[in-house]
Amino acid sequence: MSLKNNFIEKYGLYEKSSEIPIPFADDMNKLNAHIQQYIPITEERLLALSEFFETRTYDKKEFLINEGALCKEKFFINKGFLQTCFTKSNGIVQTVDFSLENWWATDFDAFSKGGKSQYTIQAIEKTEVVVLSAGNQERLLRQYPELERYFHLVFQRAYAATQNRIRLLYEFSREELFEHFIRQYPAFVQRVPQYLLASFLGFTPEYLSKIRKKHIS
Repeated sequence: MSLKNNFIEKYGLYEKSSEIPIPFADDMNKLNAHIQQYIPITEERLLALSEFFETRTYDKKEFLINEGALCKEKFFINKGFLQTCFTKSNGIVQTVDFSLENWWATDFDAFSKGGKSQYTIQAIEKTEVVVLSAGNQERLLRQYPELERYFHLVFQRAYAATQNRIRLLYEFSREELFEHFIRQYPAFVQRVPQYLLASFLGFTPEYLSKIRKKHIS
């Protein structure tokens, strides 16, 4: 998969959902479809998975995980947009990741170890997620071992996306990096607040504003 396609798969921008709430019966539809993209699984087994998951809705700016708190859950995004960040020693909040529809989000290291999260995860807009707790994941994988392959493939893609982002940071100048993003992923750039995009790209908001003005002119 190309660097562009890797980014498009993660940030690539799925069509923004409407504000109409998804009925309870459909809460697992997106996750089930996502699972089927990665592994063969019977409809009967797929429908039985719902007992392991919980659906929640978070308002804009509401926290799903706080830095320093025990990380016991991970989140599949049905609708909405999440930011993963941490606070530096100088008090500046550094954005390290965004998660959109059809993506998983958590502090994966802390989740796997049952430890404290190094990151805060916050809803950028009203967001609906399917939640899997650590305890339910253990039960899920015991009863449905084929899901091990699903999670392996999903997080393999996630790691590839992270590697590609690091490559972009080393390959381009700051201005080239911004121009690359607005050219290749315009919908993503429009959806992210400017101050968060600046944090994600490693810019100050003032520098990003300067580049934007230069690009427009």
